[in-house]
Amino acid sequence: MNKIVLITGATSGIGYHCAIEFARLGYNLIITGRRKERLQNIENELKESYNVEVIALNFDVRNKEETDNNLNSLPSEWKNNIDILVNNAGLAAGKEPLFEGDYRDWDQMIDTNIKGLLYVSRVVLPWFKERMKGHVINICSIAGKETYQSGAVYCASKSAVNSISEGIRMDCNPYNIKVTNICPGAVDTEFSYVRFKGDKQKIEQTYQGYKPLTGEDIAKTIVYCATLPEHVSINDLVITPTAQASATIFNRKN
Repeated sequence: MNKIVLITGATSGIGYHCAIEFARLGYNLIITGRRKERLQNIENELKESYNVEVIALNFDVRNKEETDNNLNSLPSEWKNNIDILVNNAGLAAGKEPLFEGDYRDWDQMIDTNIKGLLYVSRVVLPWFKERMKGHVINICSIAGKETYQSGAVYCASKSAVNSISEGIRMDCNPYNIKVTNICPGAVDTEFSYVRFKGDKQKIEQTYQGYKPLTGEDIAKTIVYCATLPEHVSINDLVITPTAQASATIFNRKN
């Protein structure tokens, strides 16, 4: 059987491009997402374009019961042979000072970025441990390294991902499991559309005057980390556009 990669949040952005890049290499895929129709379309695209096997699981990582039931429903020859887990599902919601923050946005970010990653990892890691092999790739953010104004809760959620990645690496070190923490800077995906709830002016301002990264850029970086020799592990990687010097400093030429 071909190598298998499990990608959460595969219906757009980094997750979608990860599915494409791994399919190009002949990996079979398990893709998850909340948007059923889009997930089905991507499954069909991958099968037709790359001649790989694909299982699409439609669930929300925030829901522990759904997560457990869907992942445990995988055929044994799939779940017992997953090589790579890409914990990609995540989002930012709102960008206001804490004293103006929306509780619903906070819950959405904490439940998706932290708890969702934990729920998925809790199911998959014992399978890796049993095989004495596996690679966890967590999509963190430069926001997990630096806190910025009006981003306290999002930054806190990604700081948690940073710490969880370190903790998994320590816990799983005896079992030959790699853990890679990927921390992108500005990436032009649906991220800003979701964060600013479709406000076109705010979305355009985010990437004004410089060339941001793309989902494909991050996906290619992830594939690079995932295809290194067995004894080589990229533990922690911050990747930004050339125009970005920190979480808040950009060379905006225009």
